[in-house]
Amino acid sequence: MRGRILKSLFVLLLLGIAALVAIDRYVAWQAAPFIYHDVAKVPPKRAALLLGTSKYIARGKPNYFYRYRIDAAVKLWRAGKIKAIVVSGDNGTKYYDETTTMYRDLIKAGVPARYITRDYAGFRTLDSVVRAGLDFGLKDYIIITQPFHLERALFIAHAKGQQAIGFAAGDIPGTAAAYRMKLREYLARVKALLDLYLLHTTPKYYGGKEIVRYKP
Repeated sequence: MRGRILKSLFVLLLLGIAALVAIDRYVAWQAAPFIYHDVAKVPPKRAALLLGTSKYIARGKPNYFYRYRIDAAVKLWRAGKIKAIVVSGDNGTKYYDETTTMYRDLIKAGVPARYITRDYAGFRTLDSVVRAGLDFGLKDYIIITQPFHLERALFIAHAKGQQAIGFAAGDIPGTAAAYRMKLREYLARVKALLDLYLLHTTPKYYGGKEIVRYKP
């Protein structure tokens, strides 16, 4: 009896792992044609959505995912590929504000402040992407983040009828941080499917129209 229970649990575990891998590959396959790695090949769009993350990790160490996302946004701006940037991140408390940090670092890098619009309610990827369309009026635009994250963001955008493409920020492959993020991404993709097609999850805050200023 015990042997049959253990065998059943093992089979369920294998099925669960297979489902995770299948969903991961499906999301990646759907997004692949829309991801660009070379700034010269990126089609010009009116705006980019820069997805937030923390600038620092444990003990004040720099977060390279953050640095490379800022670098990617600046590359697009300098190349004339975009005329505005919406920065979307978590501003859950007065002590943690991804959005303002990105805003300031983009200005330091030479992007004019008047063409950077802040979304303070990007608490999760779904919130950022849905709000980009509903609140900020972005329909045909560029999403900026690391490739593993970009695939899911594009999957959500396309499910919502947006014509988004993606510009991949630099990654840090082979590191412990990269492996942790990849593991989290397996579960996040399952959650994205549930949010979109079963739970019909909406952003925590949305509905207020925001003005995005574009470079002439």
